[in-house]
Amino acid sequence: MRGAGGTRGGVESFLLGLSMMFAGGYLLLQSIKVTTVFSMGYGLYRFGGMTLTSGMVLIPMFLGVAMIFWNARNWLGWVLALGSLIALIAGVIASVQFHIIHMSLFEFLVILVLAVGGTALFARSLMDSPPKGQKS
Repeated sequence: MRGAGGTRGGVESFLLGLSMMFAGGYLLLQSIKVTTVFSMGYGLYRFGGMTLTSGMVLIPMFLGVAMIFWNARNWLGWVLALGSLIALIAGVIASVQFHIIHMSLFEFLVILVLAVGGTALFARSLMDSPPKGQKS
């Protein structure tokens, strides 16, 4: 009978490693706080001494949408609308900040042991080990 991943590795270490990896990843993601500073006055891009805010990006978008409604084949309207939408999405993504919440050293070590140890067990179970009674 073949083990995890079609190898002779152990199914038990595969399942234990997978569950440890998921538990460590879950605890790590639960300890990260995500915030944003995005608003209509948020400076997205800087050109020389002028700052382009997220509210200013909406002006070409409105012009582009109006041009599209006037004539759907107008390529300039599509460029303005899609370019502004891409700039807004990039600005929102760029304004996201990640912070790790305060935790004790014990909690941090438990997360690391679960995540790293689970990954190592998982990877070891996928390696082809020699049959029992045979040396490597």
